[in-house]
Amino acid sequence: MTLREGKVGDTFVIEDIAASPIKQRLMSMGLVKGTKVSVLPSAPFGDPIAIRVRAYNLALRLDDAATITVEKVG
Repeated sequence: MTLREGKVGDTFVIEDIAASPIKQRLMSMGLVKGTKVSVLPSAPFGDPIAIRVRAYNLALRLDDAATITVEKVG
């Protein structure tokens, strides 16, 4: 499953980030394998989505969230 498919309130562990032009940037923001992320309430139409990663909130475009493979926790 990808982070794009996550629903508000879900918590995931990052499994992989597919090759993309912003892969390195995502990794530098803390989105690395094994990191827990939570989906937060976001824009009315769902793009971008908001996630909680480590100690901060981050907004991601749906296209970028689709490159992040995750596994649901709990």
